[in-house]
Amino acid sequence: MLSGFLRRGVQRARFTFTQQLGEDLLSGAAATLHTQIRMMDDIALDAAKKTAARTAVDQWVTEDTKILGIGSGSTVVYAVQRIAERVWKEGELTDLICVPSSYQARHLILDYNLNLGDLDRNPNIDVAIDGADEVDRHMVLIKGGGGCLLQEKVVASCAKHFIVVADYTKNSIRLGEQWCRGVPIEVAPMAYVPIKLHIEALFGGEASLRMAKVKAGPIVTDNGNFLLDWKFIANREYDWDEVNRAITLIPGVLETGLFVNMAHKCYYGMANGSVKVQNK
Repeated sequence: MLSGFLRRGVQRARFTFTQQLGEDLLSGAAATLHTQIRMMDDIALDAAKKTAARTAVDQWVTEDTKILGIGSGSTVVYAVQRIAERVWKEGELTDLICVPSSYQARHLILDYNLNLGDLDRNPNIDVAIDGADEVDRHMVLIKGGGGCLLQEKVVASCAKHFIVVADYTKNSIRLGEQWCRGVPIEVAPMAYVPIKLHIEALFGGEASLRMAKVKAGPIVTDNGNFLLDWKFIANREYDWDEVNRAITLIPGVLETGLFVNMAHKCYYGMANGSVKVQNK
């Protein structure tokens, strides 16, 4: 009787162990599959970014382009790579001067040994190429996810043609459909609390100070300022031109990440390898 009891106990333990092992194996397989799917998505997005950037460069950067504004972000890297190919492999654009919109852009230009300019000497830009966090059906942009919105907007405003390059996930009917982190707003550090309260009182939603991931405390921009991310009310119709003007008038606001009536064309790399062009 005792031996039978022990035998049944061993069998139950063995079954429980086998069941747990099977669940662990299934869980591990699911996690591996999820990781592989994410990697495939990332590869597809990178390919879409590259296609959009290269297409825009080849269509807009010609021998007549003397001054080029260089934006910031992951898609712009592919644009700079294509420009460098044309300079160093194809012998074109040898006189092209590149004006950066951020620390990242400046180092991209230097890393690819392109001619570095600045707005002091090159205030009139022929074409500026930059990315976007989201673009709506009216070609209103949200920019500033990387924290460079002030310099990006200055460079874009100096260009005769402002060209946007992005992957298909950045193309929306309304702002907020894809980009859920809000509108970045660069502010003077001493004023971020009253600015936050003022924006929330004017337009609702919630404005929060962007905190750093590694350093302790808030993100500090290239210009030494803080960033607020204003999460506006979803599905509410906003006049983005009015919103942009109203926020800009708040004392202590340096610039918003709303780019209204600025983009000339947007190039979206699609999942199937094609490029969709949105015109103003």
